[in-house]
Amino acid sequence: MPIGASINVQICQCFNIMSYTIESIVEKIGARRLGNKPAAIDWLLTDSRSLCFPEETLFFAIPTKRNNGARYIPDLYERGVRNFVVTSEDFKGLTMDSEQLKVTMAQECNFLIVPNTLKALQKLAEQHRGSFQIPVVGITGSNGKTIVKEWLHQLLSPDRVIVRSPRSYNSQIGVPLSVWQMNEESELGIFEAGISEMGEMRPLQNMIKPTIGILTNIGGAHQENFFSLQEKCMEKLSLFKDCDVVIYNGDNEMISNCVGKSMLTAREIAWSMRDIERPLYISRVEKKEDHTVISYRYLEMDNTFCIPFIDDASIENSLNCLAACLYLMVPADQITERMARLEPVAMRLEVKDGKNNCILINDSYNSDLASLDIALDFLYRRSQSKGLKRTLILSDILETGQSTTTLYRKVAQLVHSRGIEKIIGVGAEISSCASKFDIEKYFFPDTKALLASDVIKKLRNEIILIKGSRNFGFDLVSEELELKVHETILEVNLGAMVANLNHYRSMLKPETKMVCMVKASAYGAGSYEIAKTLQEHHADYLAVAVADEGSDLRKAGITASIIIMDPELTAFKTMFDYKLEPEVYNFHLLDALIKAAEKEGITNFPIHVKLDTGMHRLGFEEKDIPQLIRRLKNQNALIPRSVFSHFVGSDSAQFDAFTRQQIERYEKMSKELQDAFPHKILRHICNTAGIERFPGAQFEMVRLGIGLYGISPIDNSIINNVSTLKTTILQIRDVAEEDTVGYSRKGHLIRPSRIAAIPIGYADGLNRHLGCGHGYCLVNGKKAPYVGNICMDVCMIDVTDIDCREGDQAIIFGDELPITVLSDALETIPYEVLTGISTRVKRVYYQD
Repeated sequence: MPIGASINVQICQCFNIMSYTIESIVEKIGARRLGNKPAAIDWLLTDSRSLCFPEETLFFAIPTKRNNGARYIPDLYERGVRNFVVTSEDFKGLTMDSEQLKVTMAQECNFLIVPNTLKALQKLAEQHRGSFQIPVVGITGSNGKTIVKEWLHQLLSPDRVIVRSPRSYNSQIGVPLSVWQMNEESELGIFEAGISEMGEMRPLQNMIKPTIGILTNIGGAHQENFFSLQEKCMEKLSLFKDCDVVIYNGDNEMISNCVGKSMLTAREIAWSMRDIERPLYISRVEKKEDHTVISYRYLEMDNTFCIPFIDDASIENSLNCLAACLYLMVPADQITERMARLEPVAMRLEVKDGKNNCILINDSYNSDLASLDIALDFLYRRSQSKGLKRTLILSDILETGQSTTTLYRKVAQLVHSRGIEKIIGVGAEISSCASKFDIEKYFFPDTKALLASDVIKKLRNEIILIKGSRNFGFDLVSEELELKVHETILEVNLGAMVANLNHYRSMLKPETKMVCMVKASAYGAGSYEIAKTLQEHHADYLAVAVADEGSDLRKAGITASIIIMDPELTAFKTMFDYKLEPEVYNFHLLDALIKAAEKEGITNFPIHVKLDTGMHRLGFEEKDIPQLIRRLKNQNALIPRSVFSHFVGSDSAQFDAFTRQQIERYEKMSKELQDAFPHKILRHICNTAGIERFPGAQFEMVRLGIGLYGISPIDNSIINNVSTLKTTILQIRDVAEEDTVGYSRKGHLIRPSRIAAIPIGYADGLNRHLGCGHGYCLVNGKKAPYVGNICMDVCMIDVTDIDCREGDQAIIFGDELPITVLSDALETIPYEVLTGISTRVKRVYYQD
């Protein structure tokens, strides 16, 4: 299901709200109602895949450039949903082809007709927000929004019942879904607001209506849609137009100037490390080995606190939280006590391999009903095609403000709606409500008892969600269940990949289809999780190299159409059995495939015809087209589904003339083939670079490869890094200047040095040519050159000038160290680096 058209991230949950009659919702959003079925609405839904409770759900059919929620109304109707918000145009399209459907739906459903479904959702949230006269914190900025929100929750939840944005739900759809969590028990709201272009903040402000504003910082994110940082800052500050107080870094000159120009009437709490006249003066920041000591003056009172972090970003985030706590009159001694216990925020769901053929979904982000719903939805989607038993390990959910009975009745409803087959509960409260769960169940007073039991040892062939409040120490549960492998891991950010997918989709005409390349184990990222995610986001085709790759995906439950780019003559039966559509590039392969299909009694099996327009690798030439048409028309075993070719140099302006020749040649050859058949044959020649540089050559389909994985042949700044290769320091030793490091004494030193060993070598895919100072990794954000030869399993790095210790991370490539730095040093291409990562390197998938 789609999201708002201006947002490139999918938000896909249904959220529990206060119960409203359908009549009151009609009035609130100004809708025209078709149908008169009585209904009480408890849930809002924007993604059909996240349906929880059909009878109490109101579905908003939100359109985007390439999709429309109205497409999913018939399916939702079959699943029990009876209340829909649609445009009149979509309603007409829905009932146009079926008079019976129109009559049935009119009798059984409520259709709320509005001009714009996204605006209707936002208006409903705005009306709901107006029912509450409580303090609300609105947080915006380029970075740090989610951490400040979660830390404020940690600092304030002992005293207040807090409702807050789940995860990073700060978009045009995320904000209304977040605000709809407010209920009579809420005493404080904390909501994020994120924008990517001018004009987006106004609807967010109308829904959040913050009384307390926090501006974290202003950076380069989404800068392409703003003329300047100042313009972006002013747009973000508009969130605070009705606030009582605004909190920001007074040492940031640009932010201070924008606040001065904004004509905000709110009181300012601008904290400063330099200006003693600021309302909140930070008199000392002293970084220790594993914590930071911060002294401050507020209202002529001096105090000190510590945070268990030493990085600058955490210090800045803690100061924003400090200002909010002081404004809310949290006593200084409680601030000091709670700051010392601040915990890191893991802003993602991780997918890992477990023991005994289990899959682990580890969510240590937070524990409340909204985040549980999100995590259960993630588990449900990942389990649909795996054939694994769905298991939930859940601790007590703390500080919700709800009675134990009410809370765990709702938990039981969520568990039932997501098809959980086994629950393992930890804690006194959830254990006291064991009777509410009518599935296989086990309960323990604490984590220690769970780890000592046979229950955890007997988990087999299950997909397991581990979801617990932090003080239950569920990291020990994850550690016990995780399949122990190499310490070197490749992290794959599925959310970033989806953002890249949507970025390239935004360049296409609405009717243009897309092939997503997942060959070579999805460019090293791991084919199943990538294919599963692409299938969820409606990729038209997937493409792999050989039939075995395709059959493995089919066995894992992938149902999307799959193209085999390099079909072997020995793999025809595999392709027929698993409905894998082969590329055909010469008459020898074509004739053999026809013969094999006819032997099996197969008709109209789809193939993809490859044309050679200048690559001179594989494909039919122009002179072959008449004979190709005759061969295809004289049989009925195969049918051409698409005809395609490969660009030679679409990423380089120096080859533009040749690329245009290829397009002309391809257009002529493909038209000749297309005109010979009555059915539509899809055409595609654009690769990632072609999508960016030759929009006129989209034809009916394009192929997205390296851009999907975070590497643009044109401009890397416009897409997101997807993969991060990282490892940990095993040992650090002091080495004298006259000594050498590594095999063949190749590691020469120019001074007494600190040398660290890290567990990654050429057997893991770290190229030997990076050794002897030709490359570097990052340790705590600083360059650590490779010293001496790269070994098979280990290499050495120079950390002389880096504050680090054994166990610290080393980044081989990632956000801070682009993979192009490695490929440039090796005089190769990023493809080779990515696909060269060994299978023994564990892939860890996560979603922001």
